Amino acid sequence: MNQPQEKPPAFDNYANDYAALIQDPIRDKFASGSQFFFKRKVEVIRSFFERAGIQTSRLDWLDVGCGQGDLLRLGRDSFKSIAGCDPSLGMLKSCEGLEVRHQTEMETLPFADGTFDFITVVCVYHHVPPERRSLLTAETVRVLRPGGVLCIIEHNPWNPVTKLIVSRTPVDADAQLLTAVESARLMSHAGCKVSETRFFLLFPERLHRFTRQVEDTFRALPLGGQYALFGRK
Repeated sequence: MNQPQEKPPAFDNYANDYAALIQDPIRDKFASGSQFFFKRKVEVIRSFFERAGIQTSRLDWLDVGCGQGDLLRLGRDSFKSIAGCDPSLGMLKSCEGLEVRHQTEMETLPFADGTFDFITVVCVYHHVPPERRSLLTAETVRVLRPGGVLCIIEHNPWNPVTKLIVSRTPVDADAQLLTAVESARLMSHAGCKVSETRFFLLFPERLHRFTRQVEDTFRALPLGGQYALFGRK
């Protein structure tokens, strides 16, 4: 798995202006800010563990490609411990107060075998060249404990609004979206049995509290802007 030293990630150039670069007229109408999108991800994660009867307070959590640490900050009180890693030192500068490490190579995580009970990889794969995705998945599963849960969250390419927003967002200039089926294949080939696929972000923030049950009812249909895939090692 030895790879040549990675060149500085593009996200190092985006880090200082990241919030401005991800703005989009449609995205801004859907939610008042990025926090809503992170809150929905945390809700989806908590919902999965509640249905599985697993207490997250006993779990060590790693967020691969943690960026500026927003997801970790929102979810950390629910877990025993949290950690993150990212190839971009520029993005990690915003992770003050969080346990984060730098990935010097895309397919190498700076942690020992079987360190974590739960690992998230959120909106990372669409930045990874398709031929390297299986290596990243295998490496992620390496640091997951037996019986642990892997969660992949990605943009849903079947949602036309999502595709439009991604196509004109500067930080997604290299994006190659992958379907839930493709993510499931990556997970399965790496040794994780897929247990749930859920689509979410179907309704905007202002309607969410009224439409939560409706979105939950349609969670198996590829309608939402993003999907979450859960699997066990």
